[in-house]
Amino acid sequence: MMDRKQLKKYKSNKRRIAGIKKTIDRLVEQLDNVPVVPGKVTKSGDEFPYIEQHVKVVMEEPKEATRLKERIREKRQDLGRLEQENEEVEKYISQLPVGMKKEIFEMVYLDGMTQKEAGESLGYTQARVSQVIKDL
Repeated sequence: MMDRKQLKKYKSNKRRIAGIKKTIDRLVEQLDNVPVVPGKVTKSGDEFPYIEQHVKVVMEEPKEATRLKERIREKRQDLGRLEQENEEVEKYISQLPVGMKKEIFEMVYLDGMTQKEAGESLGYTQARVSQVIKDL
């Protein structure tokens, strides 16, 4: 069941989603610019599988790359959670029967209008719009 608290979070979630997307882009760019360092890895021999061999490789600086990847993963989780919350709000409002309540909810929550602006647009007072929202 949808509550007013979740509906009110819709607008702030939209702003946070945009901010998180910018942060992810910045982190990915930083990850692309992580310095490359030489390293050694161990592998088994081609002809004799149990003989250990060391191979030189070029890799990203491990600590920095790991830190950035972890932050990107956390941000993507936050992004997914916020997008899911907003999808629930949008789904709830889209399932409302056509009428005054649906129009008010779309204007106030999805379009970001104030209650007064929504009321003027629909020919109601701000008090009536508030009353409809309160009857959630």
